[in-house]
Amino acid sequence: MKEKAVWKINGFIGLAALLVIVVFALYFSIIQYNPLYLIVAGILAIFVLSGMTVVQPNESVAVIFFGKYLGTIREDGFFITIPSIRKKVSLRVRNFNSDMLKVNDVDGNPIEIAAVVVFKVTDTAKALFDVESYNEFVRIQSETALRHVATKYPYDTNEEKVWSLRGNAEEIANELARELQERLSVSGVQVIEARLTHLAYAPEIANAMLQRQQANAVVAARQKIVEGAVGMVEAALNQLEEKQVVQLSEEMKAQMVSNLMVAIVSEKGTQPIMNAGRVK
Repeated sequence: MKEKAVWKINGFIGLAALLVIVVFALYFSIIQYNPLYLIVAGILAIFVLSGMTVVQPNESVAVIFFGKYLGTIREDGFFITIPSIRKKVSLRVRNFNSDMLKVNDVDGNPIEIAAVVVFKVTDTAKALFDVESYNEFVRIQSETALRHVATKYPYDTNEEKVWSLRGNAEEIANELARELQERLSVSGVQVIEARLTHLAYAPEIANAMLQRQQANAVVAARQKIVEGAVGMVEAALNQLEEKQVVQLSEEMKAQMVSNLMVAIVSEKGTQPIMNAGRVK
């Protein structure tokens, strides 16, 4: 199904034309003593009145004639169209808040996740005739897409090149919106935005995963400190050699590296020991 426009005229113009026809029919029936004019005018009046419809702003009306979809009225106002069954569909932007889902991330850790989906109907024909209920369709497909995206990524990671649900919320939301749009295109629904509203470890592993996060953070911080310390020691040795401040043997270099690494990496402040030479 694909949405198309249906024949219609302005409702006030149609009423004015109907009023003129009724007046002329009444006039001729009185002059010629022939009630046929009134019968024809009455049938025409019933035809016109049954085709009247009012369309609210951000609303569309699908026109169905004996089981056949004739088209859609999208303009707001008062119209007269073909006498038929008319179904109204709201075109307003709506929110859908998913239930809190319990899924496993890519590492197998149970997590709790929920999202909000902002959407609107863009094709009335698809929304009415291609799916049983587009609201229910949005609900089911939103939860399905959310589950699928959540199982593709870890909850958290220390690797910079790997996306995580917690660290890349913007990217995950964009991917969720794209996947959801693909799933909902058959229903004539446009996904405007999708965002995670809840993300947490499941209660049964929350404490353990918190300790794991803290341990990973400590390891990552230590790694950065060591990398920085190595660079500082290397720079210090290079400058001493380039400026010829002092001639260091290999043993002295090793001792200096050890002392600098201890001073830089140590969590607590180190106490320097002054070498005043030997006493004879």
